[in-house]
Amino acid sequence: MFRLATFNLESLDDGPDVEPPLAERFAILRPQLLRLRADILCLQEVNAQRAAGRRARRFAALDALLAETPLAAFQRVATTGPSGAGPADAHNLVVLSRFPIERSRQVLHDLVAPPVYRASTADPPALEAPIRWDRPVLGAAIALPGGATLHVLDLHLKAPTAANVAGQKLAPFVWRGVPGWAEGMFLAAVKRAGQAFEARRVVDALFDEDPSALVAVCGDVNAADGELPMRILLADELDTGNGALASRALVPLERSVPESQRFSVVHGGRRQMLDHIVASRALLGWFRDIEIHNEDLADEIAMARSVRSPPESLHAPLVATFADPAA
Repeated sequence: MFRLATFNLESLDDGPDVEPPLAERFAILRPQLLRLRADILCLQEVNAQRAAGRRARRFAALDALLAETPLAAFQRVATTGPSGAGPADAHNLVVLSRFPIERSRQVLHDLVAPPVYRASTADPPALEAPIRWDRPVLGAAIALPGGATLHVLDLHLKAPTAANVAGQKLAPFVWRGVPGWAEGMFLAAVKRAGQAFEARRVVDALFDEDPSALVAVCGDVNAADGELPMRILLADELDTGNGALASRALVPLERSVPESQRFSVVHGGRRQMLDHIVASRALLGWFRDIEIHNEDLADEIAMARSVRSPPESLHAPLVATFADPAA
C-alpha cells in the first residue's frame, strides 16, 4: 500500500524581504504535510534561493520546511531553470519519494513546439513570436515495493489570468482596454491547453511502451473536470469517439468524493476543483480512496482583501491511497 499526494505550496520562499517570513508558514504547512502521510509527494510553487557565493540556486526554504519530518529523508527530483544549472527562482516542481526514483525527466517543448503567433493588440505592433509554456512537466519513474513501476507526472498549468501583451497594461494588474485583456486571456488559454497537450503526449509515450503502465498525473491544473485542459489530459472515449482508445483514458480520482466536498480552491465564494490526481485504468485497479484536505481552506479573494501575505496555501492538498490488488 502507498499514499500519493499533491500540494501547491503557494510560492514557498525565504529571505529578508519575503512576506510572511518562512518561519510563520511552518506552523501551518508542516502539520498539513505530516497529515498527508505521503509515500510520494508532488509539490508545486517551490521557489529556490541563491546562497552567498553560489551561482546556482538551491531549495533552502523547502529543506527548512521538511527538516525534522520523514520527508527530509525522501529521494527528490525537481525541475531546473533555463540554464539547466539548478532550479529556477520561482515555481519549481518537486517530487519526493520514500521509494527509489529510477529515472526522471523534465519536458518543456520537447514534444510540442511553441505555436507561433502575432499579437493583434500589441503596442508597438508585434512580429510573429513563439508562445512558450510557463513551466515544464516533471516526470518520475518510481520503483514500488513488489517490483511494479509507478510513472508520476507533476504539473502546474498556466493560471486563467491574462498573459502579458506589449503596451496593453497601465500597471501590473490593470489593463489599458478590453481588447488587450481579451487577447491576454486568449494567450493564457493557449498556454494552458498547450501544456496539457504536451503532458498528454508524455502519457501516450508511456502507453506506447507499456499499455498497462501505472500512470498518475498530479498537480495544479488550473482547470476543473470538464474544462478543456482536463479533457485533453483525460482523453475520454466520449471525446475521442473511439472505444478502442478507452484503455488510454485517465480518470480523475476526486470523482469518488461527494460533490459537496469536491473542491481544492475557494474563489470569491465559488468552490472549485483545480488540483487533481488522475490515474490510468491500470492504476485505477489499485485505487482505494482519496482525501481532499479542504476543511480550513480560505477564500483567496477574501484573504487578499484582509491579509497582505497569508501564511497558508490557498490550495488544498490531495492524497490518494493505492494497494496492489494482487498482493
